[in-house]
Amino acid sequence: PFAAIGVVWLLVIVHLRGMRGGIGFNDLITLFKATGIVAIILAALAIGAGSTANLTHVAPTYETLSTLDKLTAFATSLIFVSFCYSGWNAAAYMAAEMREPQRDLPRSLLLGTGLVVLLYLGLNAVYFYGASVEELAGKVEVGLVASEKLFGPAGAAPVTVVLCLSIFASASAMTIAGPRVYYAFGRDFAPLGWLARADAKTGAPRSALVLQGVATSIIIVSGRIDQIQQYAGFTLSLFACLAVSCVIVLRLRQPNANRPFRAWGYPATPLVFLAVTIWTMVWAFRGRPVESSLALATVAVGGALFYVISRRTATRHG
Repeated sequence: PFAAIGVVWLLVIVHLRGMRGGIGFNDLITLFKATGIVAIILAALAIGAGSTANLTHVAPTYETLSTLDKLTAFATSLIFVSFCYSGWNAAAYMAAEMREPQRDLPRSLLLGTGLVVLLYLGLNAVYFYGASVEELAGKVEVGLVASEKLFGPAGAAPVTVVLCLSIFASASAMTIAGPRVYYAFGRDFAPLGWLARADAKTGAPRSALVLQGVATSIIIVSGRIDQIQQYAGFTLSLFACLAVSCVIVLRLRQPNANRPFRAWGYPATPLVFLAVTIWTMVWAFRGRPVESSLALATVAVGGALFYVISRRTATRHG
């Protein structure tokens, strides 16, 4: 955990030095990350000692599970999968800084999500090409296991470097995107206005960056990696449900409001998203009740605090 906390604060320090420099740094390591993943995929196809039989092999233990256990396992797995795509909407946090957000935001969301899907599916296909389900089951370092099978111990080293860089780049991107949410919250919600403070020289949201560093450090030492992923993934799924449901609520309450952005396929698209996400959360709760309950409690406490502070502020100014 100490190494992970060190990385968190290293990125906080980097991005405290200035938004422009921080974004340039993030763009550079993201380029290396994407290039490295593509290189791994191509190397696996060209020289990897894998087997296509692994891609269709089903673990015998899976066949012995009941339908209920299969649904629980599938939904819990989807939480982890969705966690890998948790930054798909991060471009929306930058909308205020875009010259033409109506044009550029949908493009960036579609292009970014599409590229991530291709890289994610390609890399996971490489993992299963290199190792069987039984060999990967219960392993946290699936990339290391698969790369050793594909390229041997010597080839596993550069793959490990690329995967570590991938995690580092993702953490850097969230260090940029996350504080923008706190910053906007502080700007729109007076009692937390200190979150909207930015450095006069660098423009970096100092308070928001430090708060994110503290919160992330606490989460890192709170449990195992799978527990943290379940907790964070369930929380993200819950917030995604709340955000998408607001599209429907606003359409009903303010049907004539000006809408610079429209939900394609409304109302089918948000309803399908809500149905799938809620189904996943229900079954994930059955599989991981402790982590899921903590996620629900976190959101509930945050909502309660927001309500109390809002009421007190309104009463004071009323």
